[in-house]
This record gives sequence, C-alpha cells and structure tokens, in this order.
Amino acid sequence: MTNQVPPLSGHDVADDPALLSWVDDAELHALGRLAGSREWQEHGRLANAFPPVLHTHDRYGNRIDEVEFHPAWHELMNVAVSHGLHAYVDGGHLERAARFYVWSQVEAGHGCPISMTYASVPALRVAPELAESYEPLLTARNYDFGLGAPLSKQGLIAGMSMTEKQGGSDVRANTTVARAVQDGYVLTGHKWFTSAPMSDVFLTLAQAPGGLTCFLVPRVLPDGTRNRFFLQRLKDKLGNKSNASAEIEYDEAFAHRVGDEGRGVRTIIEMVNMTRLDCILGTAAGMRLGLRQAAHHAAHRKAFGSYLIDQPAMRNVLADLAIESEAATTTAMWLAEHRPRLGLAITKYWVCKRGPVHAAEALECLGGNGYIEDSGMPRLFRESPLMSIWEGSGNVAALDVLRAMKKEPESVQEFLAAVTGVDQRVDRALNELGTALSDVDESQARRVVEKMALILQGALLVKHGHPAVADAFLGSRLGGDWGVAFGTLPRSTDFASIIDRAVPKL
Repeated sequence: MTNQVPPLSGHDVADDPALLSWVDDAELHALGRLAGSREWQEHGRLANAFPPVLHTHDRYGNRIDEVEFHPAWHELMNVAVSHGLHAYVDGGHLERAARFYVWSQVEAGHGCPISMTYASVPALRVAPELAESYEPLLTARNYDFGLGAPLSKQGLIAGMSMTEKQGGSDVRANTTVARAVQDGYVLTGHKWFTSAPMSDVFLTLAQAPGGLTCFLVPRVLPDGTRNRFFLQRLKDKLGNKSNASAEIEYDEAFAHRVGDEGRGVRTIIEMVNMTRLDCILGTAAGMRLGLRQAAHHAAHRKAFGSYLIDQPAMRNVLADLAIESEAATTTAMWLAEHRPRLGLAITKYWVCKRGPVHAAEALECLGGNGYIEDSGMPRLFRESPLMSIWEGSGNVAALDVLRAMKKEPESVQEFLAAVTGVDQRVDRALNELGTALSDVDESQARRVVEKMALILQGALLVKHGHPAVADAFLGSRLGGDWGVAFGTLPRSTDFASIIDRAVPKL
C-alpha cells in the first residue's frame, strides 16, 4: 500500500500560530494534545455516528421526556466543563475562547450546550436574586448530567428556547403565554427550536401581560417532580448530529421571570451576543481543522511526480485557505478580548458566511478521499452552515449591524478607531465606504457589512498577524488582486511563509 496519507493524530491542536499570538499557556497545550489524540478523535466520531435518541415514555407508558446520548458525548462534555469552556468568568474571556476554539475541533456539536451555558450568565444577571443562586452552579467545573432539581446539583447546563413556528427569527411574533402565579409564572405554548433540550435550565421568551418577557425555566422543580415541559420530537438536522435540538411544548410550565415584563429581547440579547462570539469561534475552529487536514494531505500525497504541497496550483489554494483561516482566528480572539457590540455583529455575518465555502475547498484538496465519510471532511462540511444560521441567518445579522449603527453611533466610532491609520489599503477601503456608515439602504446591507468585516480583519492582521499573511490578505481581499474561488492569489504572495504556518507539526 503506497502513496497513502497517514492518519492525522498525535499532534497539538493548540500549535496554531494565529492562536498562540493571543494565548500560549500550559493548560491550552494540554487540551490541544488531548484534542489531537486518536482517542478523543474517536470520541468525536462516535458521538456523531450514534446521535441522541428521544424517549418520550417509559415501558409503562409514563411520560419521561429523556434524551439518550452515546457515552462519548458525556466524555466530551466532561472535558469541556472540567476545563471551564462553559464558564463566564470576568476577565477570562480570551483564555476561555482559546480553549473553546481548540476543543471544538474535536467535535463541534457539544459546543452548543457549552456555549449556551457560558452565555446564560450575563442575561441572568439582570435578575440578581436568580444569579446569586444559579451562577455558581452554571460556572462550576462539574458535569452533572441527569434529572434533578437545579439547586441540588453539582453543576448546571443551560439551554435556550426562543423561536416559534410562526415567527422564526421574528421573536416578537411569539405566542407562548406567561401567566403570573405564586412565586413565579407558568408558560403555555410551543417552541420550534430548543437548543440542548437535556439541559437543566432554559432561557426562553413568552408574552406576559406587560409584553414579551424573558424567563428561566427549570426542567425539574425544587420538589424533584418534572416541570410541565414536554419534548415533541428531535430535529433531523443536516449536521450537528451529536447534539439534540427539539420541538417542545410548555403546558403551564413553571418559570422565573428574568428582567422586567416587556423587556425580554433586551434581556436575552446579552445571551445572543455571547453565543454570536461562539459562532465565530466555532467557524474559525472549523476553518483551522479543514486547513490542517488539507495541508497534511498535501504534504503526504504525491501526484504527477511530486507531493501536492510542492505544486504551484495547490500551494496557491492552501495559502488562500490559510489566509482565510488566520483572519477568522485573529478576529475571533480580538472579539473575545474586547467584545465590541458592532464588531461581533459584523464578524458573525461574514466569518460564518465563509465557513461553508472554506470547508468545501478544504474537502476538495483531498479529492475523492475527502468525499468519503472516513476522512471526517463530510462531517466538517455538514456542520459548516450552522453557525451562519444560528442566532440569526445572513440577512438578520447584516440588518442588525445597520440597526446598531443607527441606535448606537458610538459603536461606529469604536469601529473606526480600531481600523483607521493601520495601513493605506485599509484607509482606502474605508474611504470607498463613504457615507454608507451613516446612511445604508437595506438592500445594500450585506455589501456594506462585508466590506466592514474585511476592513476589520485586514486591520487586525496588520496589528496582530504574520506580515506575509496580512500583506496577502490586504492585497487580495481589499486590494482586488484576487479571483472568485480560493487559489487565485497573486504570484507575488509569500506562499512559503504562509503554508509553513499551516502544516501540522507531528
């Protein structure tokens, strides 16, 4: 058996130059070596090969609404929680983001409940009395799976339940009703997408007398009985197979109010902003995984007399994929450190849009082998569109940028301060935007937001990236010396420096 590429395992996933310019510590590398091991790659495969199963009733006909997972899922969750990937800790967002980015490359699906838990805390802080009780458990490094009264457990996982059949992203069209009772509210209605239905608590939206309101719904009540929260079915998704997403029904389910009545969207937007960050991190992680697989294959596979990685056409493709990946990683880490409202919305739109085309090109680098399930590339490809859909698909994300610029003009000044004066090519691109930053026609929303995203990425690469990567990015993405498909960089590109950063070191 000759000319076959060896398995890519036994490496440090954290050995990623774009990442290490932000975070480089022993715990990150320990997690990276775990992520690169054959054992944990197999856990990721098994969690997807044997997806969750819903059991609505037990053998006697009693309603139980339980989701059964392969043991590999729980192993993955345990590592994520024990390393604090779910934990909202003031001042530690960058370190947490780096670990989330590394561990997501083992298996993306379990990142959903991890992200929901991380993002739930800032929303919950709107209700200090709830935060005092629940925050220590939501940030505890104990994965305590199974039914139990939340405050009796060693650690909690949070889910989110916002969208409904008739409204989708238009959450103000929700029809779930909240009625006040002693010590709280009861909710009645359906939810079309509930993320991580096996979680302990859920942030959800419902119509209270004062308008759309945010609520915290426990799966189990303090006395140990099940809340009236019923799972109708699990979604049969394109990708994200390891993770359960459900259609649910509230039938007078008990809930705690989070924030004032009528301020549900404003309350839960704090959670949305944090999950947007994880959408960007997840996409950047997928790009790095695809790039690593493509570069590894090219370094070990011969065709037409030489290794693929030495052939000019393939070198152009690999360098282009590497540039896209490093731009995404650099921007994701900057956002994790600074968390600017406008920057998150801009990057959520663009980076997550780039995920599927990047995954497709990386898969193609393996040729027919990449189209086979055993390569892992089809799983990566199926996963790639999710992040662009989650928390608002393309138009929702682009229009949110426009709303933010109108309602928070200071966010525009913050954006300009981050990118102005960095490089002449960046400044030229800013001038081309002209008055668009203050008066954007909605039909041009995607065009303007795309340009803003490229400007932000280019500026950050100049500040924090490798000079060869920054120069190639600016010359192609902002300078116009580029084609349409990947692999159309100009001849002047420093291919050697860029590709060397992409090939995994075994």
